[in-house]
Amino acid sequence: MPPIALPMTEVLVVADCWQAEPDAEAVVHRAIAAAAETVDADTGDAELAVMLTDDAGIRTLNSNWRGIDKPTNVLSFPALQPTGAGGPDDAPRMLGDIAIAYETTRKEADDEQKPFDHHLSHLAVHGFLHLIGYDHEKDDDAEAMETLEQRILAQLGIPNPYADRDPDADRERMD
Repeated sequence: MPPIALPMTEVLVVADCWQAEPDAEAVVHRAIAAAAETVDADTGDAELAVMLTDDAGIRTLNSNWRGIDKPTNVLSFPALQPTGAGGPDDAPRMLGDIAIAYETTRKEADDEQKPFDHHLSHLAVHGFLHLIGYDHEKDDDAEAMETLEQRILAQLGIPNPYADRDPDADRERMD
């Protein structure tokens, strides 16, 4: 079996607070690679960008794009896919962009007593799955997405991020 082609992932650190996590870029690359190797989607000829920002930056994005004037942990912006056939000289197919906020990610990791890199990996995987069409608006879709997240994270040696959730509680949406 030939090796799986991975998408080109560019990680942009746009907020100084990420200096507290010098391995963040590597963590994101590793999480995206694991997700791309696991999903049943052709992402090998594609590109995506991950912006590591702060709460102020993600709050602006959340307000402008979703009408929600507060920070969140991760946002995904799937790219519109062109219609028609592309030739070999065309630019790579864009999957879209992911934004992750440092302060919210740090607070959640601390509150849940999880290693920061585990939570960051989870958010990167979650964002990637949105880029390739997964969603969690309906409970069945959320369950499928969470199951896939758990499988990907397990390959990275990261425990189930939903293990401590009350099964009777409403699902808390990440984004």
